[in-house]
Amino acid sequence: MRTGGFNAPGNNGYFVVNNPSESLPPESTTPPPAIPQRPDEAVGAQSMSDASSAVERFHRRVAAKQGALGGIDAEETLWQGGYSAQAMGGVWLAALLATVALVTVSLLYETLPPSIAVAIAAAIWVIAGIVYAVRRLGIQYELTTQRFIHQHGVLGRRTERIEVIDIEDVSFHQGPVQRLLGIGTIELTSTDRSHPQLIMPGIAQVKTIAGLIDDVRRRERQRRSLHIRSM
Repeated sequence: MRTGGFNAPGNNGYFVVNNPSESLPPESTTPPPAIPQRPDEAVGAQSMSDASSAVERFHRRVAAKQGALGGIDAEETLWQGGYSAQAMGGVWLAALLATVALVTVSLLYETLPPSIAVAIAAAIWVIAGIVYAVRRLGIQYELTTQRFIHQHGVLGRRTERIEVIDIEDVSFHQGPVQRLLGIGTIELTSTDRSHPQLIMPGIAQVKTIAGLIDDVRRRERQRRSLHIRSM
């Protein structure tokens, strides 16, 4: 007899059956062998990991630069204007001289009745007023730290924008009377395909405004250059 077994008859009268736990083989604690990875799969996984890391580093650098330069990109309005009333001085003077001439002719000569002379003079002033209203109300300019905005139209309005960095040249010209009044015409030349040349007549303080546009153009180019270098 053995502990944990029992006796049963056999060839010699008895046979011994041991404890079942003693007859079973011990369980293996060795982990299953790992499936070997092919070389091309290992290289591909490493390449994807390196690429994602490079993209993340690039985005972090861009975000840091944008945060450092966030205050510089703010756009501010520097000047707003349009067609000056002083630019119509020549038209008002011509209308006045025409009115005086019509009244004089109507009084001195009977060929022109006074009623017709007054009607012609009134028509001249109405036409001059319409021209002034169209120019004054139909044209508006705005200069910001980054763009030059041109709006034109009386009933309907069209807005066009030119990046100041695209402006190549700023010039202005004045006539004799315009020099006395401080008004003139500014001409912008740019690389913008839709507006390669923009003529702005009747601008008051023309020398100051032309200098301001040129200064903003040069500052914006310097700012963009520094921004690109810092990236």
